[in-house]
Amino acid sequence: MTEWLSRMFALTLLALAGVGILAEARAQTTPPAAEAERASDRDANYYYPPPQSREVYRSIATTLADSTRERRLGFVIGMTREMLNYHYAPQFIMFAKGDEANRLIIVAITDSAYNTLYRARALFAMLTAIARLTPYFKENAVSAVYNFFDLCKLLGFTQLTWSDGKTIAHQVEIK
Repeated sequence: MTEWLSRMFALTLLALAGVGILAEARAQTTPPAAEAERASDRDANYYYPPPQSREVYRSIATTLADSTRERRLGFVIGMTREMLNYHYAPQFIMFAKGDEANRLIIVAITDSAYNTLYRARALFAMLTAIARLTPYFKENAVSAVYNFFDLCKLLGFTQLTWSDGKTIAHQVEIK
């Protein structure tokens, strides 16, 4: 699985080459939003249960000017294609929603993987490690600072929702 993720990040980030963006980032955890805000999440109760926790990730990284709906969909399609090329079933599905495909959703599709927030954070750490090996992160001297959420910011995603596909969901607002 590491090989296909590495290839996908390499392809995506090679498209971003030439843009040097240094960033500092910090995550700030916030308590769950008010019921009115939860009600506005039109994907909840369809793709995942209503999020029990939320956080805001603040990044100095700037969304690249050419990070369009098509680029975000291409990233998700490429990741999905790679996962489906392997001889075993994927453990999670990644897709984009919204008029501009700016909401990234990751849902575990097996009971034994990514079924806790800790395991989801481990998945994000793995995706970060793979992203840091790509030429873009190295060439632009961001390997020590950027993580998977920063990649999402570069591509123009404004929200990431992770779910175990049953009872747990966590939402990250990317600013």
